[in-house]
Amino acid sequence: MSAELTLGAEEELHLIDLSTRRLSARAPQLLSRLPSDLYGAELQRTTVETNVPVVTNLSDLRREIVKLRRDLVDVAGQDGLGIAAAGTAPHSEFEDFELTATGRYGRMQEQYQMLVNEQLICGLQVHVGVADRDVAVQIAGRVAPVLPALLALSASSPYWNGQDTGYASIRSIIWQRWPSAGSTGPMADAAEYDTLVQDLIASGVIADAKMAYFDVRPSSHAPTLELRTCDATPIVDDAVLIAGLFRAAVRAAEQSIEEGRPYTPRAAPLHRAAMWQAARGGLSAELLDLAAHPSPLPAGIAIRQVLDTLRPQLEALGDWDDVNQLVDATLARGNSADRQRAAFEERGEIADVVDLVVRETHGPSGGASDGVAPLEGYRYRAGDEAVGPGLHPRPVYRELVPFFHALDGDAVRDLCRKRDSWTRDAGLGFVVDGEARGFGVDLFPRVITQHEWTGLEAGLTQRARAIEAFLQDAYGKRRVVADGVLREEQVVGATGWRDEATRLPAGTVRAPIQGFDLIRNGFGGWRVLEDNVRTPSGAAFAVTIRRMLDSVIPEAPRPHGLLDPSSVLSLIHETVLPDGGTGALLTEGPDSSAFFEHRTLAEGAGLLLVVADDLTVARGRVVARDTNRVIDSLYLRLDGELIDLASTDDPRLGESILDVAAQGDVFLANAPGNGLADDKAMYVAVPDLIAYYLEEKPLLESVPTYRTSDESERLSVLDRVGELVTKPVDGQGGRGVLIGPSANAAAVAERREDIARDPAGWVAQEVVTLSSHPTLLPSGLEPRHVDLRAFVYLTGIAPGESRLADLGLTRVAPEGSMVVNSSRGGGAKDTWIIGRTN
Repeated sequence: MSAELTLGAEEELHLIDLSTRRLSARAPQLLSRLPSDLYGAELQRTTVETNVPVVTNLSDLRREIVKLRRDLVDVAGQDGLGIAAAGTAPHSEFEDFELTATGRYGRMQEQYQMLVNEQLICGLQVHVGVADRDVAVQIAGRVAPVLPALLALSASSPYWNGQDTGYASIRSIIWQRWPSAGSTGPMADAAEYDTLVQDLIASGVIADAKMAYFDVRPSSHAPTLELRTCDATPIVDDAVLIAGLFRAAVRAAEQSIEEGRPYTPRAAPLHRAAMWQAARGGLSAELLDLAAHPSPLPAGIAIRQVLDTLRPQLEALGDWDDVNQLVDATLARGNSADRQRAAFEERGEIADVVDLVVRETHGPSGGASDGVAPLEGYRYRAGDEAVGPGLHPRPVYRELVPFFHALDGDAVRDLCRKRDSWTRDAGLGFVVDGEARGFGVDLFPRVITQHEWTGLEAGLTQRARAIEAFLQDAYGKRRVVADGVLREEQVVGATGWRDEATRLPAGTVRAPIQGFDLIRNGFGGWRVLEDNVRTPSGAAFAVTIRRMLDSVIPEAPRPHGLLDPSSVLSLIHETVLPDGGTGALLTEGPDSSAFFEHRTLAEGAGLLLVVADDLTVARGRVVARDTNRVIDSLYLRLDGELIDLASTDDPRLGESILDVAAQGDVFLANAPGNGLADDKAMYVAVPDLIAYYLEEKPLLESVPTYRTSDESERLSVLDRVGELVTKPVDGQGGRGVLIGPSANAAAVAERREDIARDPAGWVAQEVVTLSSHPTLLPSGLEPRHVDLRAFVYLTGIAPGESRLADLGLTRVAPEGSMVVNSSRGGGAKDTWIIGRTN
């Protein structure tokens, strides 16, 4: 073995004021009390760098890192400070930057300006001893394929400037802005490398060799090869793992050079893509494999591929057992980015994230146990809402998961029998093609935290107000067309347009009840998938499911602040009857697909439940036949159009009711013509409608959607039907939805033909993997994909005139599917929303 293969490391550590949880610029004061050979200054005064002495094995490396951290913690604690080993300090903001006062750093700030001022970042550098500098330069190119995996393991910087960036490692993205960062590309020897560095210095772009910030570089003053790719890691063992894998990769590369094996480097764009992918998703998405022409793999599998590839070197170095166990532990608990996001999810407080990072940095080398037993046997997948890496319940599920996991098969079967009996007696179900079907309900509830619900409330009420403003404008003056936001043909005559809707009085609230389908992706972000404005259904199911769960399994532990979904009933009454009087819910009767909901809502909201034969129009008012009672508001829950409604005695009843509504003498909730906003092609325009009508930016993102009526987008969609979700613009209940990656070639080809034949009839959306949630089965807990339907009730479009109901209908897809609609085999579960607890 010609390489020395010693180990060393440098850790950059943020200084955190423990009272404010902000960065502290007291590094110079602390360094005056610390040994200069072990601790040093960095570009920013908020950072201290530790210099780990050279060691020969991983155990000694672990010991030295822990000792340096402990000594720094002791000194920093005297000033009320802590340390945080993370790529970014979660609470850092641009104004926290203070330059360390040296001439070199001053020159850098003068030359690079904002690039220096944004460097509130900390990395981990690992040094491996390599005796021959020419070989070291060659090794630097050959280890490139493993670098994305090391970055993903280290990723600890999802938050920057106080916000979630969407990246697992934003530090690496910031770092790549340096002109000398990234890969050098293949180099033959040290002379070629030194010439490159001298050329960069001569160009004036960098000042000295220390600014050669390449991913891997040979030291200019020591016989080592330095890894500079990784974020600083709060848990020491993650740094030890990275050092072990990197050393093994160095040895593997050296052996391939000794044996004269040829090496074909990846193209530079592919390497950049692999590094970006690791920075974006960390361990929660996919990484590229080690092949010359790589394919994406789930991150955990890609990490184990690296481990297995390097096993011969790890065994020869005596590191296999340690590194293998460290890989298991890190993949089990997730990287720091995963844990930081989990900490934030519980209360929505960035301070909790800071506390976590500081606690882990100060803590034991392997991280502290949370004392919660893992959910053995559960099929964990990234994006599971209740179970995190390592099969540990997420914070808000720490009581629920053990409760349901402890139920044996007989207990679950007994609960299921009680559930089925209860739902059958309650008549919980729906009608499809004239056939009554029961409604499948899972007994494991979903929990949505208070801060998540607050964010959804702001985003959904904003969206509902913009949609209502659009409907009033579309059937009125159509300013949205006159001002060029939408074309005339996108409004008048578009899918869902109804000429008779133009007759309603100006200012009439047209969509007082709106439903929204949301998904939560693997990174925890909420997206609006669809708007339901014509006749949104599901509120009664949410109310009834809670009643069922309270009856069947009252002992399930409930969180403090749990909202009551039945409060929606009074909200419906207030919305349908804003001015009081008598209201009625108009249905087509027991054969209607959602008659259970119609009956439940009418009874609970204090509305008459009527069909066409129960109504007549007399003296310019809508009247209940049996009592001659004047109906002031009609909540329309018709499968067809109101204008086509006929009774036994009046074939023009619908037209007559519209005449009364046109005079302002009956309020229609929801009004005819609202299908214009149900058009899935109109979904694409909602962000523009928010900007136009409200002069605001959307608070909730939409799923990327393509209009196939647009020629340029259609051509792209036709090429990618097998990669996208395509659906008809007027589809309901999952009808006509094709999930491209799950479809066979014949179905994809047929969909291409459908789109080419009727471009205006379709839209396409990017595939977004729905989050998953445990489902209770006699065999145990199993993950299923879920979405959420939420409801906003409006009495106007002004701020404060819209409210998000205290309920959500969580819909559950069947095993192996992402389609949650009940008509396609989906079910539902209770949704536990935690409200304000103050």
